Amino acid sequence: MTESLLGLTGFAAALILIGLGFPVAISMGVIGALGYWYLNGWIGVSYILGSSPFESIFPYSFSVIPLFVMMGVFASHAGLSRSLFAVINAHIGHRKGGLAVTTVGASAVFGAICGSSLATVATIGRVALPEMKRHGYDPSLSTATVAAGGTLGVLIPPSVLLVIYGLLTQSSIGQLFIAALVPGVLGALLYAGAIMVRVRLQPEIAPRAERTGWQDRMRHLKKVWPVVLLFVVVIGGIYLGWFSPTEAAAVGAVGAFLLALASGELTRAKLKASVFETAALTGMIFFILIGAALFNFFLENTGLPQFLIDQIRTSGLDPTTVLILILIFYIVLGCFMDSMSMILLTVPLLAPVALELGFDLIWFGIIVVTVAEIGLITPPIGMNLFVVQATARDVTQGTVVRGIFPFILADILRLTLLVAFPALVLWLPSQAF
Repeated sequence: MTESLLGLTGFAAALILIGLGFPVAISMGVIGALGYWYLNGWIGVSYILGSSPFESIFPYSFSVIPLFVMMGVFASHAGLSRSLFAVINAHIGHRKGGLAVTTVGASAVFGAICGSSLATVATIGRVALPEMKRHGYDPSLSTATVAAGGTLGVLIPPSVLLVIYGLLTQSSIGQLFIAALVPGVLGALLYAGAIMVRVRLQPEIAPRAERTGWQDRMRHLKKVWPVVLLFVVVIGGIYLGWFSPTEAAAVGAVGAFLLALASGELTRAKLKASVFETAALTGMIFFILIGAALFNFFLENTGLPQFLIDQIRTSGLDPTTVLILILIFYIVLGCFMDSMSMILLTVPLLAPVALELGFDLIWFGIIVVTVAEIGLITPPIGMNLFVVQATARDVTQGTVVRGIFPFILADILRLTLLVAFPALVLWLPSQAF
């Protein structure tokens, strides 16, 4: 067996193990270690097993991960989701489909603070689903809106996935954050458009809510301005060069803690739960990074990335065709794997291919994370679909899936626009840096 064929076999084996339900870190770590042992013997594999776990999480730049995780955890425990939903609902909730559009808007802003899609779905769902149910919204629309809105947390900065992509490809995390702003806002607008189209076609699924007076609107607005200020300081500080992404993460974590403290909801029990949740999520991410490092050692030794590049050179396919094939591969993979697993498993393999094709790695990263978003809501095992069903226990999985397809079409339209017009991604970073 040639080394490149061994690499392909190992890649397929890791996919199979993950598909069978084995933990991502274990799947990649075991296949990576066994493959490296096959190529380099016991001495070689003993060396990487002894050094890789430390070296894969030791770099200072990785400290950005627990800080942004902590920022999101404190935001969740501070009741910020209720304030965001209330202020957006006060302004547009009375319109046809307004509660669903409110859910998308609240998910986008909360996702920007939280940085986690699953946490956004769970948190916003607890606030939005009862409100939409009370106003007679169709369950397929309400649950699908929460599931789709949660995906915006993956892309709108600060995003843990963008951080991991930047660390894997040695790209600027600051540039990735700035580049994600326009695609993230575009995604929210297209989701709102999908809701409005569906409501126009089926008016009975989204009755109007009561109109909120201006006095109440201003009262809700006063509660939410600190959240907006925190987002502006974190992202604006990176844009203006006031601090690095790691320093921005520290500012965000402290700011979210102070907001939670000022809200009066951060009890001693919630503080303890926040610390433990941050430690658990960070440990999970770092454990996956260790497994990915072992797997990447194996892939590099097989020369699989260079083999793929050579095959593309000799195939005669133009870069656009290759990109379309990569995107189809990601969409299919997203039906069976969560977004972080996809990024860690495939980016070390495909980033060299993207460079060979002449693609900008910042642009390619936004495209990859956008496709990972689609995977979060793609049946049969889009993670957000299960989270929203767990939040709305009286709704079947079929009901959630039935309402999700307009949002998938909106995502495909956004992906098409980002591929056709790279300036949507690259213009802001070119101005900022």
